[in-house]
Amino acid sequence: MDVFIIGITGGIGGLLAQRLRSRGDAVRGLVRRDDQQTELAAGGVDARVGDLSGMTVEELAAAFGGVDAIVFTAGSNGGSREVTRAVDGEGVAKAIEAARLAGLERFVLVSVLPESWRERDLGDDVEYYFAVKKGADVALSRSDLNWLILRPSLLLDGPATGTVSLGPAEFHGEIARDDVAATLVELLHEPRIGRQILELNTGSTPIEEAVRANVRE
Repeated sequence: MDVFIIGITGGIGGLLAQRLRSRGDAVRGLVRRDDQQTELAAGGVDARVGDLSGMTVEELAAAFGGVDAIVFTAGSNGGSREVTRAVDGEGVAKAIEAARLAGLERFVLVSVLPESWRERDLGDDVEYYFAVKKGADVALSRSDLNWLILRPSLLLDGPATGTVSLGPAEFHGEIARDDVAATLVELLHEPRIGRQILELNTGSTPIEEAVRANVRE
């Protein structure tokens, strides 16, 4: 496959790029700085320099080229409202339009479980983050793309376990970013999964088996 990752320098995006490359897939991405482009090029990744918030739809479509799939893993993680709006909201909307313009269909969005952090007293900026993420989910799910929304639970650093719990509805727990990346690889390579929202948590099912269980014949 030829995959374009928005958020390729992030925790999930970087791990996803590594896993795709090790599988033999071509990987492209969007970075903000020339030094990031040089570093990724050394690892076989064709990165384009550009700022998602400042690029036009036409510029982003040109950066996509003729890839097989777009994976949007970028996110503000509940930071300032300005960044949240630019990346998690307007960034997703722009990427959807750019995909249409480029004639691409497969679009995978890494979102967030709606139940995340509900046990906490969240500030207004974090609540705004969840509202914007939900709005992006709605926008993608109403598009004519072959979309897939993946909602992982609380993200942790650390080694992958290789086992997960994946389905239309999952409890909110925690999961290693590397397990999220591994799940994304399997989902990208399963063309029978599309126009679905899947939630992801730690679990005991091998990732390949968990993905196959969500195929709709």
